[in-house]
Parts: sequence; C-alpha cells; structure tokens
Amino acid sequence: MTRYPPHPDDCAMVATLDSRTAVRSAAAPSAVLADPARVIVVDDDPELRTLIAGFLRDNGLNVETAADAVELGALLDAGGAALLILDVMMPGEDGLSVVRRLQGANRPGIIILSAMGDDTDRIAGLELGADDYLAKPCNPRELLARVRSVLRRRASPTTTVQARRFGEWTLNIVTRRLGLGNGSEVPLTDAEFRVLTALLDRPQSVLSRDQLLDAARGEGVEIFDRAIDVTVSRLRRKLGPSDPIRTIRNLGYMVTLIPEPIVP
Repeated sequence: MTRYPPHPDDCAMVATLDSRTAVRSAAAPSAVLADPARVIVVDDDPELRTLIAGFLRDNGLNVETAADAVELGALLDAGGAALLILDVMMPGEDGLSVVRRLQGANRPGIIILSAMGDDTDRIAGLELGADDYLAKPCNPRELLARVRSVLRRRASPTTTVQARRFGEWTLNIVTRRLGLGNGSEVPLTDAEFRVLTALLDRPQSVLSRDQLLDAARGEGVEIFDRAIDVTVSRLRRKLGPSDPIRTIRNLGYMVTLIPEPIVP
C-alpha cells in the first residue's frame, strides 16, 4: 500500500498538539463525559493519530485509533463507536467514501478533520452526512469542544433536551420561543424555528440554502429558495444587533456559537 507523505498542515497540527500539556489544566474532563463514549481517530499519519488520541484521552474520552478504512472496519465490527474523527486523504478508501458508506440511523457521529479545508470541501463532507468538518491545522481545544458538541447532540434519546443556550440567547424547543439576553421572549414561526435548529445542529459550519430549505419544510409547508433569505433575515432581527448568524457569500449561512443543551 502506498504511503502518502505527511501534509505540511499535519506538521502544524502536530506542533499545536505538542503543547497539550499546557492545555490539560485549561480543559478538564467534562461531567457530560463521565462515562466516556468510544471515539475512533482515523488518520494514516501515525504521529498525528497518536497525538490527537492522547490529547482526547487526557480530557476524559475513551479513544482508539485506526490507520485506514480497513482497520476502522475491524474496530466497528468489534464493538461500534459513538464518534469517528476522520481524515479525508488516506490510502485505499478515502474519508469521504467512508462517510458515504456509513449511513443509517445507527451510524456513529463523524467529524472530518482534513487539510482540505476550503468551503467546497466542507460543504461536500457535510452534505454526505458528516456531523462537523474541521480544517487542519486546528486548535486542539476547538477539536475537543466539537467532539463534545457532537456527542451531546447524539446523546441517548432518553435525555430530553428542553432548550439550547447559545451565547446570550436560549431556544426553547418545547414552546418554540427565543429567549433574549434582556430576559424577554419572542415567538418563532415554524420555518424560523426549523432553520435556527438546523444552524445550531451544525455550529460554525456553513449550511447551503438547499440544506436550509430541506430543514425548513414542515408537513404541508411550501417554502422556496429566496424565502430562506427572508426567514434568516427575520431571525436576525429577532436575535438583535449582535446576532451570531453569518452570511457566507455564494455559499449559505452559519452560526458562530456552539450551543449548550439544557435538560430538566
């Protein structure tokens, strides 16, 4: 099997992760992960793979590693996983092909971690079904935050999330009302609620208009391409002058904050 040379960005990632000793005290294990779910780091670079796995273990996660899709398959057959951190450019079956193959309700969560970090690659990975996409090199604390976010979103359905807090705002999932920083609440239309929920499901990731159209369509609801822009505009007015929604020209929209679930 041909071995690809390390990408220059991988070297930068290694340098970033090499400082993880200083990060440990700033990123203590979360109580959410007191019973750690199984995470598999899949990357053909052994040094990078070991460093990422070591950092995540230091922060309370149960981590195993695989060098390629074949090793990943063996680990999944032996016991499944809650989350994959998946490189794209691997020998043999590449990461995007793995994402495409792992479909269905019981598939693990997937974070793509790749040197291919432009918007087109991000959108392709997300549209194939990845839960998040992070470009190399990255801050290890950001990777940890995204891992925890995906694990929370994919938590057991027996845990009922009643609301989601993001920055100064709170989205009440039961009443479909938006709580503002001044303590007041405003109602959301069905389309506004669905679009905001879709953006919060994939924080800090660009969602295209087509993706938001799919999210906004409720039973018996017709909504069209330009109506997404109107819906987002209304949402931004309700969020106020410091709203966290950003327009990514020619691509779509994203929320800049990572939400926290609020449970009973």
